[in-house]
Amino acid sequence: MSGSKVIIITGVTQGIGRSMVDWFIKNGHQVLGCGRSKDAISALNKQYENQKGSFSVADVSDHVSVESWCKECLANFPSPDILINNAGTNGKSEYLSEYSIEEFNKVIDVNIKGTNNVVHYFLPAMLKAKKGAIINMSSGWGRSTSPKVVAYCCSKWGVEGFSSALAQELPAPLVCVALNPGLINTEMLQGNFDKQFTNQQRNPDEWARDACPFILSINRKHNGRQLTAP
Repeated sequence: MSGSKVIIITGVTQGIGRSMVDWFIKNGHQVLGCGRSKDAISALNKQYENQKGSFSVADVSDHVSVESWCKECLANFPSPDILINNAGTNGKSEYLSEYSIEEFNKVIDVNIKGTNNVVHYFLPAMLKAKKGAIINMSSGWGRSTSPKVVAYCCSKWGVEGFSSALAQELPAPLVCVALNPGLINTEMLQGNFDKQFTNQQRNPDEWARDACPFILSINRKHNGRQLTAP
């Protein structure tokens, strides 16, 4: 994709979501983002006041919250060229026999239901506009498994299936892909691996410099594919 784009990103207050905001705005794109932290969203709006950034408090696991945010976005901006479902949680790292129902449900609610909530409310505008790419953030654990991350694996395998099936429904030139971001030194990775390992990985800003141009290049020929960020 070339030229300035309208880009929707969920989970913009930290990690790779925050770094994508900075990269895309710096490179001339309009970014509409959401996150759960009122203070962090307020700071983003202050930082990018009078620039190409608009940020709202919204919880992707709450469809009412997502609907309100979507209506706000579409009332003030064109239909998105790129929709990035980035918000996610890895939950606790422990054996399933010790996992609470509440914690398991939280992972599913954010990672799977949250992805659907965002797509549900933005997709009609994208179909009407006859354009747009949906990028659903997956994981290496959406294509493999390990012990003590059953809920997270379940959710990311779900994102992969969701993306593949949705891709088959979309008319050209719309596109949907599952994107494995790879290993990045974020709080989420730090929750699953030791410090020595995580410190060897790229930080979110370094990742964004490589991944964001790749995201901009995604088009119909990638529809339904399992992609991995560079």
